[in-house]
Amino acid sequence: MKPEKGETDLIKKLKNPKQKNKAFEDLLDAYQERLYWHIRKIVLTHDNANDVLQNTFVRVYNGIGNFKGNSTLHTWMFRIAFNESIRFLEKNKIKPAFNQNGDNNDYLNNLTQDAYFDGEEVQLKLHAIISRLSEKQQRVFQMKYFDDLSFHEISEILDVSENTLKSSYYSAVKTIEKEIVCDTIQTN
Repeated sequence: MKPEKGETDLIKKLKNPKQKNKAFEDLLDAYQERLYWHIRKIVLTHDNANDVLQNTFVRVYNGIGNFKGNSTLHTWMFRIAFNESIRFLEKNKIKPAFNQNGDNNDYLNNLTQDAYFDGEEVQLKLHAIISRLSEKQQRVFQMKYFDDLSFHEISEILDVSENTLKSSYYSAVKTIEKEIVCDTIQTN
């Protein structure tokens, strides 16, 4: 997917030494919040997400000269953010939010104890169900549902085929729907 017209102009400004700093401020304004929440779902805490976000933007700033335009700018930045998040978890020996042994209590505990989470009971139930999905299903579902990324964009970020992603996503959706229906029946 090639960059759009507005993105192409921003990229030109980012690559122009005289316009780079102002263009980078515009980039921050446009993408900071979306990237923060993308990162936050992986590293879980506000402080860690801020650290990773800062590292992400440093890499974007330093690497923009190497951006070839084979994807959109925001897909490129999401991939950097994703890789920075994983690197951060590995470096700090932190269990990822996507825990493969099915023990995802850290995810839910961090979520409910976070001052920035103002979720209702329904949202907590959704996150509880998501925490029980496989790592791949969690990643794909969160990128598609919460980050509103296309399968093509997710494919570029994770370097996985679109068909594989679609299969994981729709399997996750079925699991979520099934658990919500079962929970609804049990509470009624």
